[in-house]
Formats: sequence, C-alpha cells, structure tokens
Amino acid sequence: MSYLERYDSIPAENVSDRVNVINQGAFTDWTQLFKELRESRPIFITPKFVLVSLFPDVQEVLSRSEYFSVRTFASKMDPVFGPCMLARDNSEHNWREKSIMRAVLPLEDLPMVRKMAGEIAKSSLDKSAATGKMEVVHDLAKFVPIRLCGDYFGFPGPDLETMYRWAKTTQDDMFRNLSNDPKVHEASVESSNEMRAYLTELLKEKRAKETQRPTNFFSYLAQFFQAKTANNDQNIPPGDIFTRLASTKFPGDIPFSEDRIIAHMMIFLVGSIEGTAQVITQAIEQLLKRPEIFQKALAAAKNNDDETFDKYVREAIRFNPFSPFLVRFCEADYTLAAGTPRETPISAQSIVLAGVGSAMFDPAVVTNPDEFLIDRPNYNYMHFGYGSHTCLGEHIAGVVVPEVVKQILLRPGLRFLPGDEGKVEYQGYIPSRFVVAYDE
Repeated sequence: MSYLERYDSIPAENVSDRVNVINQGAFTDWTQLFKELRESRPIFITPKFVLVSLFPDVQEVLSRSEYFSVRTFASKMDPVFGPCMLARDNSEHNWREKSIMRAVLPLEDLPMVRKMAGEIAKSSLDKSAATGKMEVVHDLAKFVPIRLCGDYFGFPGPDLETMYRWAKTTQDDMFRNLSNDPKVHEASVESSNEMRAYLTELLKEKRAKETQRPTNFFSYLAQFFQAKTANNDQNIPPGDIFTRLASTKFPGDIPFSEDRIIAHMMIFLVGSIEGTAQVITQAIEQLLKRPEIFQKALAAAKNNDDETFDKYVREAIRFNPFSPFLVRFCEADYTLAAGTPRETPISAQSIVLAGVGSAMFDPAVVTNPDEFLIDRPNYNYMHFGYGSHTCLGEHIAGVVVPEVVKQILLRPGLRFLPGDEGKVEYQGYIPSRFVVAYDE
C-alpha cells in the first residue's frame, strides 16, 4: 500500500495517525513519498503542514520570502546568535550582514581552501592506513570542517571534542528539534554561552596582535585586495576570517559590533560541520553503490580533473541530499501555482515544507531524473537552497565536499565492508557512523 493510500484509509478525524504516515515517509523514505506526491498531489495539504513537491512550486515558495518566511527558526537561533539573517527575511540583517560576510569570504580563497581540505583529509586517512579501515563520519567528514573552522575561519576552539559538541547541540536544536524538546534547546543555549565566552577572549587576543589596523571598512577592503594581489602566487590570505573581521574598524553608520562578529563566527561553526559531514558521507555511499560510476569518478580524481570529478559528487548528493525539504512559514494567504491546474490556496500561518529533494527529481524540469548523469545544468540542483536564503557557504562547501570525497576515493581498493558492518548508521536521519575499507 502506498503512503497516500495508507493516509486516505485513515479517518480524517484521526489527525495524529494521518500525519504519522507522512512523517514516516518524509524522514525514512522521502524518495518514494515525494514521487507519489509529484504524480498525484503535488501540493499536499495535511492537518499539520503543506508539502510542495514540483520544481517550479518549490522555487516559488523559496523565492517569495514576503509570503514564505524563515521566522520559525528565530526562537531557536536568537538565543544563540541574537537577531540574524538566518532567521530573518528582507531585513537590515540580510542586506548588511550577508554583504559584509561575502566581502570577507572572497571567491579568490577557494583554491587555498580546497588545498587545505585535501591536506587535512589526507592526514586523517594516513593515520588509519595501517588498519585498512576508515570511520568516515567522525574521523573524516566532521574532522576536516572542524579543522577548517580553525585554520581558515580562525575559530579553532579549546579542543576537538568541545567543537564537536558545540556543533551538534546547536544543530540538533535549530534544525532537528521538531518536537521542541526543552532539554535539546537548553543544551544549545549552554553551548552558545560557552562559545561566546571563548570567542570574546579570542577576539581580544586577535586585536591585541594587530599593529596596523585599517581605519574603516573600505580601507580594509583596499588593504585586503592589495594583500591578495601581492600574495597571488602563494594564494595566501591576509589572515583568517576572524582576523579579517577583528582587524576592521567599521564606521559608525555601519553597525557591526563585536557581538555581531562573534555571532557570525558561531554561525560558521554551526553551519559548516554537521551538514558538511552529512553530505560527504552520503556522497561516498552513493558512489560506492554504483561501481561503474565509481570507476569513472575515480578516473577523474586520478587525473586531477576537478571540474569533472565535482560533477560526479554533485550528482551523487542529488540521490541523498542534506535535507529533502526546507521549512517555511506562510505569512499571509497565498495561492501557489496560480493559473495552473494544480493551483492551491495556502492559508496564513501554515507550515510549508518545500521539497528541494523532490524538485531535483521532477521529470518536467530534470531530464531522466532517475539516471545518474553528470552534465546537468547547475540550476537542476538545489543542494544549497534557493532564493534569498541560499547558503552563504555554498562556494566553500562546493570545494570542500568534493575534495574530501576525492581524497578517500584515491585510496586503493576503497570498498564497502561486508554485511551490516558496511552500512551507514543513522541517528534519526543524520549519519552517525560509516566504516569503509581500503588497501593499505
């Protein structure tokens, strides 16, 4: 019996059981659930939320922030970061703070970041070489971004385990605490207080080391790009991201206080560890599941053809993305897909799940969606969301993820372990352990 058949067989007044059927599909079998929805009920209104499954409708939801907002995240994020762009729409936070962060995360850094990620990954793999096994999730997929958080972002933390805990507790509350468990929220706030205390002292240290500080943001940018030009051959930036922010004296009419600097350093940790680890793990699994595809990706890796190799990784993630949907809050009554046979009124205050995973399998837009094809146009992918809340770190993740995957593929004889030992273990829908084997 399909998910929709099971749903329809339950009396309408039994709301809990109906919703549980859809929840089961969304979190454990999203490909099948959304396939049914695309074919039969592309805009599906349940008693608790609305699921949107077709490519153009998902784009419409994610590009209409005045109607479909991210306000539901504010109660989890504000106690950690203060008011921030991640939980705001069309505000000064989005306009000002995202612009500042883009300025200190220039695309010119990407070759250096990729090289750093590759070296960290190789070092971790070398340590496990004698055993011929690698636990991917903790020892590689999380370890690399944690190290990058220190080496590139400038937030090394007191020790690795504390950084892992800070990243997990905050992610668990902000993005996985659907039942609003107060203990999960308390752990996130506690981590944020610890991070803030640590970063406050680190900011003082960084500023104390600065001997020549630009007098305003614009002179900082001039100095920054002069340093980039001078160091072009070595591709060395003038300091990590935290140092760039710490060394900048913003003019009074650009309110970007020490508190906002610290908040964004916390955002780097929260946003870059758990999600990056998840997609690295799932990309490796998807490639190993397809031996012929694996060999083609491996050939590109051996030839250092990163442009081609990255396409294999991007396509692999499509089959198991970071999240099959993004949550939005309907601010006012809205008719979705107006003028089409599927047009549907969405009531104000509805929770809307925009199925980005489903959109990437919509055959009306994505050619032969069930096939593994690497020459798809970039717009077919929604790995980093869509619209005004497209992930700020998309370019960094776009080099870190494939580089880590590349380094593990380059290990000779990479393969699944037999039986259950070789399967990805999950905590909820998040990978918690994945052991692979390779030749010494």
